[in-house]
Amino acid sequence: MGGTPAAMGRDSMGLATVYSRAYTGIQSPLVWVEVHLANGLPSMSVVGLPEAAVRESRDRVRSALQTSGFDVPPRRVTINLAPADLPKNGSGFDLAIALGILAACGQLPEQSLQGYEILGELALTGTLRPVQGSLPASLACRNAGRTLIVAAANAPEAALVGDACVLGADHLLAVCAHLRGAAALPRVQRPAASDSITTGPDLKDVRGQGRARRALEVAAAGGHNLLMFGPPGTGKTMLACRLPSLLPPLSEAEALESAAVASVSGAGLDPANWRQRPFRSPHHSASGVALVGGGPRPQPGEVSLAHHGVLFLDELPEFDRRVLEVLREPLEAGRITISRAANHAEFPARVQLVAAMNPCPCGYLGESRCRCTEEQVRRYRARVSGPLLDRIDMHLEVPRLPQSALAGGAEGENSATVRERVSVARERQLHRCGKINVALDLAELREHCPLRDSDQKLLEAAAERLGLSARAYHRILRMARTIADLAGSPTIGTPHLTEAIGYRNLDRNSQ
Repeated sequence: MGGTPAAMGRDSMGLATVYSRAYTGIQSPLVWVEVHLANGLPSMSVVGLPEAAVRESRDRVRSALQTSGFDVPPRRVTINLAPADLPKNGSGFDLAIALGILAACGQLPEQSLQGYEILGELALTGTLRPVQGSLPASLACRNAGRTLIVAAANAPEAALVGDACVLGADHLLAVCAHLRGAAALPRVQRPAASDSITTGPDLKDVRGQGRARRALEVAAAGGHNLLMFGPPGTGKTMLACRLPSLLPPLSEAEALESAAVASVSGAGLDPANWRQRPFRSPHHSASGVALVGGGPRPQPGEVSLAHHGVLFLDELPEFDRRVLEVLREPLEAGRITISRAANHAEFPARVQLVAAMNPCPCGYLGESRCRCTEEQVRRYRARVSGPLLDRIDMHLEVPRLPQSALAGGAEGENSATVRERVSVARERQLHRCGKINVALDLAELREHCPLRDSDQKLLEAAAERLGLSARAYHRILRMARTIADLAGSPTIGTPHLTEAIGYRNLDRNSQ
């Protein structure tokens, strides 16, 4: 009973085993594609919890083999995808099944398949087509010490794993020629990234709004969630779109994790921009499934596609309240688990939330043109629940500016200058405790965010007056630590704490 499936395949007549990969969430578990030929009426069956696209591979593989000039064995062909209790989906097993059939019937040396993992969809002509999930498969294949063969269109994505051995092919015949030793497939090199620093709109385009610019810098330095409210046209969206340009470059591990989410989604991945921080801005008509993921075959939602980047929700109260509530758990945990009757998948969701809203339904609260009643304003703001608001560290008012400030205001600092300060502050945080301030747990808060007695009393008085929860209390401490890091201070001082308290505007306005 010992020995691997591959070893058993070498010792059995009419049996071959090929390694391939499935995907669950952003994990890529190993799948043994076992092909057995037996006497009987010609047929081909696939077992091992295959979904529709996998079952249909029988017809694609048969046609691809015939049009490529191979003999389809007139025997009973059984294809087992092991482990049998792992649901298999997608068309990525086509190439592995075809090679397994060729090896089982002697048209391809079975031992030539050892050391390889195979992933790709077959056209009826034998051409290889790309599939989802090639990047997670490449990561897992690298860790297993094997070489990955994929469609040429998937090769640049799979090669993003720098030390992985990836071979790309455009046809079944090319793969077979490589395995026979007739014509080797070239190893694919990692594509050059367009730029290691996030590109996009520059902060220098924003005139005035000094307090909002400062808040954006604090949010970038500590990874804090931010809610901006104010009349229409005051620059809330403009500011939010410039936050990615203030964030430091992704580390390679962060970039690969973020790219892996895009790889398994229908959105796809551009290998040239894999080091860019994602910025996602779903429309307020988005459903809960679109926001956090789901579906019969679990797919990542916007909160996962923005992993290690920015999720911007414009017109926040216009989102369905039930849709917004599904964000509460992933914002706190940094991941989302989607459970279905047949399977479940977990996706990372470590995002920086930035939201924008008007102060009232018409947007002009406090101006002569506003006709909103107190009850209308209350109902409008109540669309954003208290628990969700509690998870947003900073509440910032973005007021209307006079035309003179817009026309003749001085140009502010550009994104590169602010990003340098943000990067220095983050380096302090990583050196101190290995994580940015927004991720500090309670024990780390006690260790790294001590307050003087007078400041402790100040914070307690503010929490009592504003009716802050314990979560909001701790978020103020994290913000104060970030402000101190930006100032280069080893300890939190009174100015840092008062500035942090000042960012809880909606708590104050609710009193």
